[in-house]
Amino acid sequence: MLITFLEWFRENVWDFPGAGLVNYITFRAGLAAILSLVISMIWGGRVIRFLKKRQMGETVRDLGLQGQKAKEGTPTMGGVIIIMAILIPCILVCRLDNIYVIIMIISTLWMGVIGFADDYIKVFRKDKQGLKGYVKILGQVGLGLIIALTMLNNDQIVVRMDVSTAKELGLEDRIVGQVDRTERDGELIEAKGNYKALITNVPFTKGNRLDYHNLIPLPKEQSRKWVGLLFIPLIIVIVAAVSNGANLTDGLDGLATGVSGIVGLTLAVFAYVSSNAIAADYLGITQLPGTQELTIFAACFLGACLGFLWYNSYPATVFMGDTGSLTIGGIIAAMAILLRKELLIPFICVIFLAENLSVMMQVAYFKYTRRKYGEGRRLFLMAPLHHHYQKKGVPETKIVTRFWIVSILFAVFTILTLKIR
Repeated sequence: MLITFLEWFRENVWDFPGAGLVNYITFRAGLAAILSLVISMIWGGRVIRFLKKRQMGETVRDLGLQGQKAKEGTPTMGGVIIIMAILIPCILVCRLDNIYVIIMIISTLWMGVIGFADDYIKVFRKDKQGLKGYVKILGQVGLGLIIALTMLNNDQIVVRMDVSTAKELGLEDRIVGQVDRTERDGELIEAKGNYKALITNVPFTKGNRLDYHNLIPLPKEQSRKWVGLLFIPLIIVIVAAVSNGANLTDGLDGLATGVSGIVGLTLAVFAYVSSNAIAADYLGITQLPGTQELTIFAACFLGACLGFLWYNSYPATVFMGDTGSLTIGGIIAAMAILLRKELLIPFICVIFLAENLSVMMQVAYFKYTRRKYGEGRRLFLMAPLHHHYQKKGVPETKIVTRFWIVSILFAVFTILTLKIR
């Protein structure tokens, strides 16, 4: 059984004073955030110098935006800093036998490789288009399949609930392990078990849960065989949408980095309350055993984003490139899905959603007007949305700050949905 590096160090090298703190999720999460922040800040400068030495600079296409040409030559592919700052603390602090951590590491490396290949083609082969669109889509489909199939088949990914609730939902035969019973003076107080169920949290509803099997118009036994036909495409769409949204958002200094850090903090809160039996019971949300390790991974993600923001804030000395933007999008999507918060993604990732929608609306409106009037017209001055405000003359720093504020407002609102019924 794999344990954290800190636990191994304590047991085999030195039982240092205060070593018992490594047993607390809050301590490990805080330590992970600090390590990520320090790694990204210290090693970030060295990576930037390496990128400059190799002349791995950004090639800017003139779109008539204020200050755009000044960014020419700024080192790109800085997403490797984010990936490094996430994975190193994760390996040191997280439990590596936890299926949730395994999926997150795979997601980080998977999307990181796709983004790195895209940046490599742009920088070294001087092909501004990068990877072919279908290759990126196949990569996103692949990650979606990994996440969905693991959730469908891995017995470590379970929902913990009362036996009575499980019977009401028709899940009594889906139990994993034994029922845990609590008795007092010979009287049964509660009986809980871990159940293999595709249940997700639904905001603003009294029951606050949705069983995907109920969406299949078949008897219960048959719906379990065919639920993958609904669940797998849904997960693929979510992964593709969030990763593309993060990619589109990465157009101004510090925009994608800051927004992603806010999202990471929000997901850390969800991971903590979802894994804690008392908090989950009080809030009336689905308890997810094992997701406490996602609190630590989210802390790694937050620290990496904040550390990268040290260099990526205006005026940026490095860009994350697709190496970073596709990776952070994949991480956010995977974590939200694993925490059964995929239906909250439009609120959590409101900036990503707005950027996505602005491009889709612009393209659709242009095609519609070209077909109707013979010439295409634009709904926005330029898409994605942040470029629209640039065209209107709003300073870059003001756009970024306001987008951060909107993201914070929706993050707070998303957390409040835990109690809004």
